[in-house]
Amino acid sequence: MASVMWFRRDLRLADNPALLDAVATDHQVVPLFVVDPRLWRPAGPTRRAYLTAGLCDLAERIGGLQVRRGDPVTEVVAVARAAEATTVHVAEDFGPYGRHRDEQVQRALAEHGIALVRTGSPYAVSPGRVRNKTGDPYQVFTPFSRAWAEHGWPKPPAAPRGVDWQRPLVSHDLYAASAPDDLALPRAGESAARRRWRDFLEHSLAEYADARDRPDLDRTSRMSVHLKWGEIHPRTMLADLAAVGTPAAATYRTELAWREFYADVLYHRPDSAREYLKPEYARMPYDEPAEALAAWQQGRTGFPIVDAGMRQLRAEGWMHNRVRMIVASFLVKDLHVEWQHGARHFLHWLVDGDLASNNHGWQWMAGSGTDAAPYFRIFNPITQGKKFDPDGAYIRRYVPELADVEDRYVHEPWTRPEGLPGGYPEPIVDHGEERREALARYESIRR
Repeated sequence: MASVMWFRRDLRLADNPALLDAVATDHQVVPLFVVDPRLWRPAGPTRRAYLTAGLCDLAERIGGLQVRRGDPVTEVVAVARAAEATTVHVAEDFGPYGRHRDEQVQRALAEHGIALVRTGSPYAVSPGRVRNKTGDPYQVFTPFSRAWAEHGWPKPPAAPRGVDWQRPLVSHDLYAASAPDDLALPRAGESAARRRWRDFLEHSLAEYADARDRPDLDRTSRMSVHLKWGEIHPRTMLADLAAVGTPAAATYRTELAWREFYADVLYHRPDSAREYLKPEYARMPYDEPAEALAAWQQGRTGFPIVDAGMRQLRAEGWMHNRVRMIVASFLVKDLHVEWQHGARHFLHWLVDGDLASNNHGWQWMAGSGTDAAPYFRIFNPITQGKKFDPDGAYIRRYVPELADVEDRYVHEPWTRPEGLPGGYPEPIVDHGEERREALARYESIRR
């Protein structure tokens, strides 16, 4: 007999309450991962390749995973029965699909006298726990973040010892998943996550509050991918930040709170993964995605900061957060394309693609999300570039056509006396005109 630890978004050994619970039930533990076609197919090549690397890392650390491919209802029951288990342990999933899947698995296991035990979650504070004085969920970030911090979280537990890992069935091979040849992914796994986090704490945290909006300086932590796959738990990071205790650490803690806020919003409004959080925005006139969307996806808009961001996405499966906001504003408010098209493109290529954070970040930028007075925030891609990439270093890093353009022209290369450098396109729109058009469309739904 053994217990089953069904790994999902928690590919780590330390600070893993579900794993500790499995070990406490029986030191013989089956380490299971189910490659679910309903999640695998839409993940995109970037996340599939990274997940495969992360699973290989976990398997190497524990001497092998029990990998199964197919419907989790079938596969989890098969593995649990083969192990003669009475319990299957998981970290609770609060996403729309995950909640439905787990309910189905729970019912199927119960038919065989096996319990699905949910312990912990991918969040410091599980979605649904933080509510206002009337018992309702928070609609705005700032009061949520205060209540979230007041709620608090336990200290991170250590990894279990003396686990006897079992594999009762023949493992399926992972699907073939390699990143595109021109895409460089970060190193996957729990050890890589810890190293990156320590490096950030030691070398970049002190500058974070001032430098986090500067893509040219690249002072962000890039921990989002490790949080996505649970190679580190936010509780571990929050404990380290509390030990530092500086204003910069408090600023970074706020960024973790945003991740938890969006998970909470999605938990209460699962429809908002695809539909407008504020339904009136669905009535706004939008343009059909066509050549303009393709130019945006390819980094060929003629606006250097936008093009640099879109090319970084394809080169690294990641984009600086400030630039994510700039390119999102440009798609929705300069090109008048609905946010869902941009959200889908991001989720296809982002290695850290998280449904709640990605789609609600897009809704926030589109004006239909959680912000109190959102739509008038229309980023000017030229002034944003000048402010946050003043010397054009970020632009030159990802747009080689502009590598030799002088600093004073790098954000508006069409103003050069000698004209645009070879191969770089003219701006596809006039930002001033499109800003006025965006505001006019917004007024049309306010009448």
